[in-house]
Amino acid sequence: MLHGVDVSSYQPTYSTKGQDFVFIKATEGRSYINPHQGAQASRAREAGCVVGFYHFLWPGNIAAQARYFVEKCASRLGDILIVDWERTSAGTYASNAQKDQFIREVKALRPDRHQVLLYCNRDFWLNHDTTSYAGDGLWIADYVKAGHPRIKAKWRFHQYTDNPLDKNVGQFSSKAALKKWANEE
Repeated sequence: MLHGVDVSSYQPTYSTKGQDFVFIKATEGRSYINPHQGAQASRAREAGCVVGFYHFLWPGNIAAQARYFVEKCASRLGDILIVDWERTSAGTYASNAQKDQFIREVKALRPDRHQVLLYCNRDFWLNHDTTSYAGDGLWIADYVKAGHPRIKAKWRFHQYTDNPLDKNVGQFSSKAALKKWANEE
């Protein structure tokens, strides 16, 4: 298992010690851009970490959100692109069909050298998902022992705690294997 963190604008600086990958919140809906994402990505790259960017999905305007995400995130070829599918601050959430559409739109907009993932929590995977479509891999949030999410699905990443910040493990044998999968090399 490899180790990683995910950060948002609330963590403009963070430690890369012992980390193999860093996932960074880039955008939300069609109006929010993380002002620290470029510096956060530079910090991760300087430490030799694989970098990913995620978009917090809102219901509606899915094609426009996908364009907004790929245009506004600080990604490079080989970076992982992720949709964060969960409840919004208003208590709403994108439908399963909208989640699937967003993943497909991002894959169409960035067809070369980007893996596209779904991030969701265990409840969404078990009770809201109806297609099991996660693009190129699932990043599941389930706060249990690292690397042992309580789901029956092929997964690549497991978020197992959010204290003191979101900690994750990746189901890869080595950082080289992760880089190869992420199309960095």
